[in-house]
Amino acid sequence: MTYPVVTLARQFGSGGHEVGEKLAARLGIPLYDREILLHAAQQSGISAEMFCEADEKPGSSLIYSLSMGAGRGALFADFEQKMQRESVFSWQCRTIRELADKSSCVIIGRCADDILRGRPGLVSVYVHSPLELRVQRIARLRNIDEDAARDLVRKTDKTRANYYSFYTDREWDAAANYDLCLNTARLGVDGAVEMIAAFLKNCR
Repeated sequence: MTYPVVTLARQFGSGGHEVGEKLAARLGIPLYDREILLHAAQQSGISAEMFCEADEKPGSSLIYSLSMGAGRGALFADFEQKMQRESVFSWQCRTIRELADKSSCVIIGRCADDILRGRPGLVSVYVHSPLELRVQRIARLRNIDEDAARDLVRKTDKTRANYYSFYTDREWDAAANYDLCLNTARLGVDGAVEMIAAFLKNCR
């Protein structure tokens, strides 16, 4: 049986996770975020720490090591790390597909829109907001100054973008990748939830 599944990519500080939480609660379906890592770790026998360390981070590049003239030992270590990351990502993909096949759900990040691409019932969403508003939100939530928050927001967005590009060969923030792109600065979290719920209703 095919169930409606919502994948939700989000800029850091846009409130995307909160949108996912409220949407899942409204629809009465599970939300999967870091739970994906724990589930994949249990199934694979790979440590949960390894999944968390690799979470939404791009794999290491053997080509880059070669271009920098790394020695044999460094190349072997780089290759071994790359194979570990590929294994972690493969198990993560398997877990995402199994969860989507099991029931309707909301899945946060982790290239889920690409992993499930072409799946009937899939609705892919990208949540974004202007940089300065995200900086203010993270500064408030993390109790840090705005300069530190700005650095964290930019670094996290770059890491997520690189991760998405590395595993999908697509641009993370390209509107063409998603069914809906929602600006929480205009809609608010609750408005974004309403938009997704209405979209799901009209897709049936």
